[in-house]
Amino acid sequence: MDLPRGFTIRESSHRIHNPLTSEKLAVLGQALNPPPGARMLDLACGSGEMLCTWARDHHITGTGVDISTVFLASAEARAIELDVAERVTFIHGDASNHVADDPVDIGSCVGATWIGGGVAGTVELLRRSLRPGGTMLIGEPYWRREPPDQATVEACHATRKDDFHALPALLEQFGDLGCDVVEMVLADQDSWDRYVAAQWLNTRRWLDAHPDDELAEKMRTDLATAPARYARNQREYLGWGVFALMNR
Repeated sequence: MDLPRGFTIRESSHRIHNPLTSEKLAVLGQALNPPPGARMLDLACGSGEMLCTWARDHHITGTGVDISTVFLASAEARAIELDVAERVTFIHGDASNHVADDPVDIGSCVGATWIGGGVAGTVELLRRSLRPGGTMLIGEPYWRREPPDQATVEACHATRKDDFHALPALLEQFGDLGCDVVEMVLADQDSWDRYVAAQWLNTRRWLDAHPDDELAEKMRTDLATAPARYARNQREYLGWGVFALMNR
């Protein structure tokens, strides 16, 4: 059980595997201001940057779950680097069925709502671990602009236009699920650039070091088309944000 190699190659230098910068992640932590000792569960935690930096900055404790052995190794190294290894734990496993042993103050799934089959299923999954009065964090794309055709939809990593909502409709969906939206931090085009453009450099450096790898031809083809495809589609049409929710 692991992520495809191509994904981990493209994001090999990333500490945050979504279009939030470290500054925006810090803003989210400051906005929520969790009390020292708050317990957090981060499903599909990636390289654990949110858990590790919030353990350092806000003195929370927590557990991260992810299927990527590569990213979890980075998470554990980051915890040691920030001197928070005694406060955070990382588990290699399927986040789609993980429930905390004891209720947590913050339950998050930032950028991987596929683990619950979409937003609604992920909210229900997080609720199973959340204490009364706790906060859920959902990271989710939305349409910044109406996509003009199916090609644009697919270039934004969707199958159908209805896979994503416009921002007002996404916020309404959270309400329909019985949640108050109590905070949000949104990506912008600059933070999208930092997330996506960094993948091109990672890919090129990997290709230079592994020209004969079995994935090299595919990665080379992807690199040749990715920048223009991103600028034409994802950068213009797709938004992304982290939304803090509390049960009504």
